[in-house]
Amino acid sequence: MSRPPPHHPVIASQFPGEINDSLRAALPGASIVDLEPGVPAALPPATEVLFARPMLPAGTPRTATAPAGWPFGLRWIQLGSSGTDYYPDWLLDGPVVTSARASTADAVAEFAFAALLAAAKRLPDIWIGRHDDWRWSTLSLLQGSVLGLVGFGAIGHALAKRAQAFGIKVVAVRRTDTPFDLPGVERVSSLAELFAAADHVVLAAPATPATHHLIDRRVLAAARPGLHLINVARGSLIDGDALLDALESGRIGLATLDATEVEPLPEGHPFYTHPRIRLSPHLSALTDRSAAGLAGVFLSNLARYRDGGTLHDVVDRQRGY
Repeated sequence: MSRPPPHHPVIASQFPGEINDSLRAALPGASIVDLEPGVPAALPPATEVLFARPMLPAGTPRTATAPAGWPFGLRWIQLGSSGTDYYPDWLLDGPVVTSARASTADAVAEFAFAALLAAAKRLPDIWIGRHDDWRWSTLSLLQGSVLGLVGFGAIGHALAKRAQAFGIKVVAVRRTDTPFDLPGVERVSSLAELFAAADHVVLAAPATPATHHLIDRRVLAAARPGLHLINVARGSLIDGDALLDALESGRIGLATLDATEVEPLPEGHPFYTHPRIRLSPHLSALTDRSAAGLAGVFLSNLARYRDGGTLHDVVDRQRGY
């Protein structure tokens, strides 16, 4: 007995041509409608699936009223990001929502590990351009150092594997008591304990009301002097004023920030010029393979959706990620 033809839901995608064209090539016969970025005021008729780009800049209030008619008959929303903080709150009150955290974990982990290496080997400061610069100086060894992880999801797991391969001890703190699924990772009981034990701390936790300014004066005061703080998650995790004070006192020796509470930061913000802040414009997840990875995550979940299976990386509305 032949199988019935596959169900092709109408998909509205806010992503650019490269991604949508790859979806069309992989889904002959499917109806994929190009949709403008931003908060949708309406959707094409019969749309079941929304493939959504981030809709709000970092730091923007998320409590705007849902448009009339929401959720427009949608049955599933696939986000194009790992977190939900770039979308209005009401987007999570419609159909099932899934995130794209699996598509970016390796890229973000590599970026964070590059920051570890750059700090230990003082790159690019040791590059020289003339004879008079030819002087020796002391570098640091990552082997035998301690890496602290705040959060142990896909990014934390990927980073811990890389760190252990270099002989780095990994300690971590996470919201739940779920055991770490990587041997050798040591759990600590509090952020203060983590900051006191680590040479480098990487923030890999989601942005939720519970994590707003999680890294505050109390936590920073507990840090091992000279600690390197790396944020590849969300800027709202850090109290910026407290961080500046901790850098001035030397309690924090270096801050590598790929995310800030407002993006972009306003002209003249002290993060731009501080000698011990390395600032990048939230690009750790962006690689030459990002489009293919994001399309792959969507197609994998779409296959489950069409078969009536369980979707991966479903967002928990209570937790906010």
